[in-house]
Amino acid sequence: MTLKALRTEAQHCRNCDLYKDATQTVFGEGPKSARLFLVGETPGDHEDKEGRVFVGPAGHLLDRAFEELGVDRKKVYLTNAVKHFKFEERGKRRIHKTPNRAEQVACLPWLRAELAEVKPELVVCLGAVAARALLGASFRLTQHRGEIHDLPEFNTRVTATVHPSAVLRADNRKEAYEAFVQDLTTALAMLD
Repeated sequence: MTLKALRTEAQHCRNCDLYKDATQTVFGEGPKSARLFLVGETPGDHEDKEGRVFVGPAGHLLDRAFEELGVDRKKVYLTNAVKHFKFEERGKRRIHKTPNRAEQVACLPWLRAELAEVKPELVVCLGAVAARALLGASFRLTQHRGEIHDLPEFNTRVTATVHPSAVLRADNRKEAYEAFVQDLTTALAMLD
């Protein structure tokens, strides 16, 4: 299937119950020829409303890092391991909740199909949920951050760093941001 066909098909996904409360499926976006493929966890409130990946506060932080590193977002494929927003309501706000393992597994065919279609040279997992989707449930971001792993079935390599939202929640945002940018710098060096 082409990315366009996958995106259309994903709009009707009922592999888990997250579709019931989400506004819409938020599928990945970017060129089929992307060398760099970034995987986040799940859409947030902004993404759910707009139907696009990384358009909320975490996306703005990622865009800032891209700008500093000279990365053109339009040349990167961006997606999430889970395609529907999981949340709990607190007053009028919808607060992100981490998808459980069953929800993550239910979305894995979409992520795998995106990888098979794009065929990137490098995958960067943003956060533990994304990393576990591709590297297995035993992956620990605190222990394996920045390590390079092979994904032979997709003929690519994968590494992991924190999700930009973790930087936004960090006690020392400046330090967390600098470490995040350094992780991306190291990853980008693998493409040169």
